[in-house]
Amino acid sequence: MASKSNTNVVGEKTEVRVVVVGDHGTGKSSLIVSAANEAFPQQVPPVLPITCLPADYYPDRVPVTIVDTSSSLENRNKLSQELKLADAVVLTYACDQPVTLDRLSTFWLPELRRLDVNVPVIVVGCKLEVRDDTQTSLEQVMSPIMQQFREIETCIECSAKNLIQVPEVFYYAQKAVLHPTGPLFDQETQTLRPRCVRALKRIFILCDQDRDGALSDAELNDFQVKCFNAPLQPSEIMRVKRVVQEKLSEGVNENGLSLTGFLFLHALFIEKGRLETTWTVLRKFGYDNDIKLRDDLIPVLFKRAPDQSVELSNEAIEFLKRIFCLFDIDTDGTLRPAELDDLFSTAPESPWNEAPYKDAAQKTALGGLSLDGFLSKWSLMTLLEPAKSLANLIYIGYAGDAASALRITRRRRADCKKQHSERNVFQCFVFGPTKAGKSVLLNSFLGRPIPESYTPTTTEHFATSVVDKETRKTLILREIPEDGVKPLLSSKEFLAACDVAIFVHDCSDEQSWKKATKMLIDVASHGEGSGFEVPCLIVAAKEDLDPYSMAAQDSVRVSRDMGIESPIPISTKLGDLNDVYRKIISAAERPHLSIPETEVGRSRKQYRQLVNRSLMFVSVGAAVTVVGLAAYRVYAARKNSSS
Repeated sequence: MASKSNTNVVGEKTEVRVVVVGDHGTGKSSLIVSAANEAFPQQVPPVLPITCLPADYYPDRVPVTIVDTSSSLENRNKLSQELKLADAVVLTYACDQPVTLDRLSTFWLPELRRLDVNVPVIVVGCKLEVRDDTQTSLEQVMSPIMQQFREIETCIECSAKNLIQVPEVFYYAQKAVLHPTGPLFDQETQTLRPRCVRALKRIFILCDQDRDGALSDAELNDFQVKCFNAPLQPSEIMRVKRVVQEKLSEGVNENGLSLTGFLFLHALFIEKGRLETTWTVLRKFGYDNDIKLRDDLIPVLFKRAPDQSVELSNEAIEFLKRIFCLFDIDTDGTLRPAELDDLFSTAPESPWNEAPYKDAAQKTALGGLSLDGFLSKWSLMTLLEPAKSLANLIYIGYAGDAASALRITRRRRADCKKQHSERNVFQCFVFGPTKAGKSVLLNSFLGRPIPESYTPTTTEHFATSVVDKETRKTLILREIPEDGVKPLLSSKEFLAACDVAIFVHDCSDEQSWKKATKMLIDVASHGEGSGFEVPCLIVAAKEDLDPYSMAAQDSVRVSRDMGIESPIPISTKLGDLNDVYRKIISAAERPHLSIPETEVGRSRKQYRQLVNRSLMFVSVGAAVTVVGLAAYRVYAARKNSSS
């Protein structure tokens, strides 16, 4: 497999900016002029103006902008500015001046690191024509330097005077930008990087049309045509497979080129410096320089009002059910960690290895995920990061229309007016003071035991599970630490994503009740002020302990005054949760109920009612006046006609 066309896909780069640096007298300006004019200049200024190599200068048809620099101390600021704009750096030394070679590792390369210039570096030995033939070879000289400075992409010697390897200097610089080594290959281990392997595995699976685990001759030819716009002759296919089989017996089987062989081929291309071949393949299948699907392949379907959410469509859910069964190799109804890793092996990485997803769903006894747990995690990711969810659906093989994978829910304001929510996934904010029992409530939701020692919650945690299997209603609990409430209240729209809020307190601790009540009032006031009122429930945790003396009276008073239900008593220690999770879902499904009302809210409501009544009175009075005036005109007209 190789490119037979000069029109490789090279990503979104429309030009490559190369900055040339090095000690004074190393031949920077002469190198640039010789490349641009294909002739050695007899005289050059100390610093050249910006030089451009046109798009047709190199096969990739991307123009190269070359910036000459001065190494003098008074121009250091200008040098720093140019380096920060560079796509690649050409670093020169003079072949006849060993001190300039030493300066690469003692000054220039450390200086690039100090300036945080993280771009490929091409080291160029200029004035090759005056190089002493008895000197150590370039490879021997540069090998220890390249070991120390991995940012060096390649080294080359050239002669601007004799026009030896001059165009190659900027070709390597351009190639290092358009077809970088770093994302594909680990120079230290001499292996393909994991993300590159994952992308190539996905491409292999997409091309393996008959799903027999190998690319047949016909499939290889289709692959070649798709990527390089040219077919492979039967003799070429045979030669490719023979090369692989000689080096790796398992790379070819009776059905064709195996995945192992496919990966080996790409490693071979990269080792031989043909990175453009692998990059062409990746880009033809939609990958960017970070080996992720390009943004334009993930439709922007997620523009929505703050109180709308995103859910998986029925089509996506059915796809995920099939994927679950496909990767449940032992058919035990559980995706074990190894099976999950295999499922996401065609994605850049598993999306659930880190918070907030890592421990957000109930694990089975085997440490894996049931189908409900699997779908719940997808629901959580779709709610929090819909673009990420859609990208991962595509990575693992979703082939349907991307627009059909997700759905945007109706606005919660509309749900309130219709007195019913059509959502299948509800997000519940869990408020409460420290030690109230918030974390235990989340752990119980996921079937986890109560920890023996208390650990305060310092960051937001999520727990998700299917509550009603018949209607497949999924609940997402989002625990808000006590000291995280105030920062959230500073955002006008923070309640827009909340379908229902619960306020947990320790029923044996009066201070816990007071803090929870204050949070309830603050959140309710915020909802009234922002227009994102949410249903609220109070949860009286630790029901197994004796309540404080005024608990009953306080709870009745607050519930009555704010117009919400009485606190739901639970005891996680005794396993008596009083069906609290279903009650949360029920409150979210009927969002017009359980909305608390504060004194300020009541006053505002009464004021609006008073204004509306006044307007109504004015309207009625105006109508009476108009009717009276019309009657008078009729009377006057009749009187005039009779006379």
